Amino acid sequence: MNQDQATQMRDGAGFIAALDQSGGSTPKALRLYGIEESAYSGDGEMFDLIHAMRSRIAQAEAFTGEKVIGAILFEMTMDRDIGGKPAAAYLWEERGVVPFLKVDKGLADEAEGVQLMKPIDGLDGLLNRAVAKGIFGTKMRSVIHAANAGGIAANVAQQFEIGKAILAKGLMPILEPEVTITIADKAEAEDILLAEILKHLDQLPEGTEIMLKLSLPTKANHYKPLVDHPKVMRVVALSGGYAREEANTLLAQNTGVIASFSRALTEGLSAGQDDAAFNATIAGTIDAIYQASVAG
Repeated sequence: MNQDQATQMRDGAGFIAALDQSGGSTPKALRLYGIEESAYSGDGEMFDLIHAMRSRIAQAEAFTGEKVIGAILFEMTMDRDIGGKPAAAYLWEERGVVPFLKVDKGLADEAEGVQLMKPIDGLDGLLNRAVAKGIFGTKMRSVIHAANAGGIAANVAQQFEIGKAILAKGLMPILEPEVTITIADKAEAEDILLAEILKHLDQLPEGTEIMLKLSLPTKANHYKPLVDHPKVMRVVALSGGYAREEANTLLAQNTGVIASFSRALTEGLSAGQDDAAFNATIAGTIDAIYQASVAG
């Protein structure tokens, strides 16, 4: 593990950009970026367009480690170049941004109020490729739709089980058991989730660290015990469907938690903007998310 990158992730002021829209969420991301599905044909053209969007963001003047301390990449982004260099190398060497890789393969059907991750076929090979390309860590998402104790326990157990395999490769896992922000029993689900995470953290060997990516909680500072835990390198928050302004407001109420926003990061960007307008928009967005991330 790159110790300079570890220090930046542990102590750096700023946030993590989520540039990891997968095949299922790419059409929506492109639509919000001003590119309708009628403008491209097939997955190849779609992924070319989303890579162009991500590259434009990564090369924007404001997209540096001064405020963006890390970025999560989709597998196909890791395998492509940005600015004439392999994506992970470009982010770290040219922008000072620590590269992460999304490794999950999507969600299984809902059971017991949760959606676990589908089996991650080829995980070992993917992790080996990530190490070779200079990736620092990984991210994987599962979802909690109800305050179901059994379902949440299974969700967290799966995250930690795969997280240990990732740690064994020398990579930093970001565990992401997302709580759906619209459910009626969200606060109760968050109570169960916190207890389950703490239970698994206590079982990790001394000296082990993980990261956590969690929905912004109903109760401010609900996850402070995780922020302060010696086995947690960093707690980051997903925007989860909140508009950026509301997400930033909620984030600022949670001491020590930083952002890892996807849709909220690209809000207001458009393929039709000239470089000056695009760069001004992304600079304003980065500054607002940064301010919310360091407010605590």
